Amino acid sequence: MFSPSPHRRDCIAKQEERQRQLDALPPSYSESCSEEDNKVLDLSLSELVQRHEAGSLLTPAILQAYGKKVVSAQKATNCLAGVMLQQSMSSKSPGVPVSVKDCIHVKGYDTTVGYSCRVNKPASSSAAIVRLLRDAGAIIHVKTTTPPGLIGLETSSDLFGRTSNPYNSKFASGASTGGGGALLAGRGSVIEIRRLSEGSQVGVLCPPMPGLEFVSTSCSPMARRLDDLEEFWRRVMEMKPWDYDHTCVPLPWRPIDLKGKKLRWGIIWKDGIVPPSPACRRALEWVSDALTKQGHEVVDFTPPSIAEGVNLGFQLCFSDAGAGVFDPVRKDEKLDPVMTGVKSILGMPLFVKQFMAMLTRKLTGDEVWASMLEKMHTKSPSEERALVVERDEYRARWHEAWEADGLDFVLTVPHSLPAIPAGTAEKATLVSAAPTMIFNILDYAAGVLPVSFVNKESDALPKDFMKSDEYKQMGAIGKGAYSVYDAEAMHGLPVGVQVVGRRLEEERVLQAMKVVEDALEECGRKFTPREF
Repeated sequence: MFSPSPHRRDCIAKQEERQRQLDALPPSYSESCSEEDNKVLDLSLSELVQRHEAGSLLTPAILQAYGKKVVSAQKATNCLAGVMLQQSMSSKSPGVPVSVKDCIHVKGYDTTVGYSCRVNKPASSSAAIVRLLRDAGAIIHVKTTTPPGLIGLETSSDLFGRTSNPYNSKFASGASTGGGGALLAGRGSVIEIRRLSEGSQVGVLCPPMPGLEFVSTSCSPMARRLDDLEEFWRRVMEMKPWDYDHTCVPLPWRPIDLKGKKLRWGIIWKDGIVPPSPACRRALEWVSDALTKQGHEVVDFTPPSIAEGVNLGFQLCFSDAGAGVFDPVRKDEKLDPVMTGVKSILGMPLFVKQFMAMLTRKLTGDEVWASMLEKMHTKSPSEERALVVERDEYRARWHEAWEADGLDFVLTVPHSLPAIPAGTAEKATLVSAAPTMIFNILDYAAGVLPVSFVNKESDALPKDFMKSDEYKQMGAIGKGAYSVYDAEAMHGLPVGVQVVGRRLEEERVLQAMKVVEDALEECGRKFTPREF
């Protein structure tokens, strides 16, 4: 009988290790939450700290409440990469449970980033953000799942399996931070710390891929409450993160108050690649209407070509032919179809891609896809430098457009689709993430907040949509994305908006998110998440 390959052996070993960590938890962690547990879970971050410091709430009670939710979230969604709860029980910290994505070093634990080749290679030291958080009193209690290399539209890997969406297990839970998102939805953590190679962010602290400086990356938090998000970052900045990480800007927290101010908001309705689906557009329309009713000025904003910016970003990210992403992959290790597609394009001879681009332009007129094809190839050092110059010129054009329109903030969809059905990433393609990736290319601060849920009736596509001029005018990427949109199947999935500020405006973005949240509540459209 043949023995398993090193890849399969390590996958089995890692999953068995995770199960042992869960089995080592007290039996009570497998029980349903009691009334007292729910009272703990309902506390905000600041209330949690205050009650702990006053002695009315002890660390074991906090860990039990969140530990129960960790166990139930794992059973429901498969969101965990590692469990550190057992070691946390002896902690004397204020007891704020913080989960970290499995690309962040925690001393003594593997940092796999979804690759089997990184199993049984525990980190010799903790990342700066982990050291800072522990010094601030946080408990790092679990690590969450991520796709290999942090790239994908689904959180799935051979190493840990697929992480499902807590709202509907037939759908993806997110892109590279699906594990953290599923855990937060299940109330298994107060804060999730993620690292981003693309996507929106609020905050800074360390890039996930050493040497990748062409496209801005960061550590950033996610939370169930906006107030917790602000409280978390204020406390982080009070710890002077630049004392932990030399790459951090030594910029103290700046209190911002936007209450009573009438702001000018620019809405990007289309990114020129994938038009927002009806559900996602409705979320943007709701926010626009709510802000207008509060006396704010909401205008249409047409920025420099987002497709051009994303194309620049992809070229810079994969200028090494994707070596940083693909080299750790073992022979029998399965990749997200999105990664497989990128690898295939990068591996094609340039003349073949140029010929395909020519045919695409001639037969379909799809300039976005044609440009992607002919420009995705390994870059020489001089070509990389030229791309950085192009990126900086592109950033300057955005700055000029923003200034010309006199905007305070920009609003967009975070993605043109709600969560996609499991196994459909190849149809949606990585390029559909343009609405979030573009702001990493620009190095802008941005945050996402939920607004509503997909409604199978109001958000359905017209019956003859595939014959409409709107559909016919879409390029291959847009048509591929819309092929997975089904309002009836997606009914009940959350949709949101993205609030964007400029570089180093994290505090302003947090306050702008509050303005949006308050405006929606005033209109009777307060978002209330499901409880799991």
